[in-house]
Amino acid sequence: MSVTDSTIVKIRDLIMSGQIKPGDRLPPEQELALSMGISRSSLREAVKALSQAKVLDVRRGDGTYVTSLEPQLLLSGLSFVIDLMEDRTLADIFEVRRLLEPSSTALAAQRITDVQLEALRASMVSMREAHDPEELVIRDMDFHAQIAEATGNTSLCSILDAISSRAVRARVWRASMVGMKTMTLSAHQLILEALTDRDPALAHAAATVHVSESERWLNEHLAMRKNQGKSPVRSNIHNQIDRTQIEPGVES
Repeated sequence: MSVTDSTIVKIRDLIMSGQIKPGDRLPPEQELALSMGISRSSLREAVKALSQAKVLDVRRGDGTYVTSLEPQLLLSGLSFVIDLMEDRTLADIFEVRRLLEPSSTALAAQRITDVQLEALRASMVSMREAHDPEELVIRDMDFHAQIAEATGNTSLCSILDAISSRAVRARVWRASMVGMKTMTLSAHQLILEALTDRDPALAHAAATVHVSESERWLNEHLAMRKNQGKSPVRSNIHNQIDRTQIEPGVES
């Protein structure tokens, strides 16, 4: 293990042991380096790496602080990486979503409360009343975010949100296609019914059908754009959808 990696582990241990808590300021560089028995340059490298990982926040003229360490923050870099992905790599992201979201929905079926079910029903109503593709996707995002929340697993919620952040924005473009609203509502109704019955197997199946349709659409779109000799995602989806200004969220 390199000195930098060893230093990262030491800082991690300080945080995990509670000696340094979220929001705390790290001791001055010279003091911290001395206590760890390392050079200041090695400490700087470790701090730089942890800053990029959103574990530390370096404030010029003020010091270095531990961030909130919330899953949403620590996983935010994943959304940035996904935004850079194109072609087959983006298709891989959809595949990961197909592996995760049905299991998440099945877990929600076991844990969802009556209050959460009522909120999902209200979300379905708002989706039906959506006047345009942008509004439909916003309501759709809310529906899936509520299902993820019903699992009670905040890390899972953050991972799904990060994976779906850019794919959701592409859905705005897809949602403008003829008949897509009816298809979306039908798929979500089946998921809601499975959750209402608190049937994990049925919930898993309904979610699998839903996300598999999205994956199939993307793969067909990528193949079409490739045959046209264009960059499948960046030239079409991102350039058109980024103008919607939809905030990242859990995909429909």
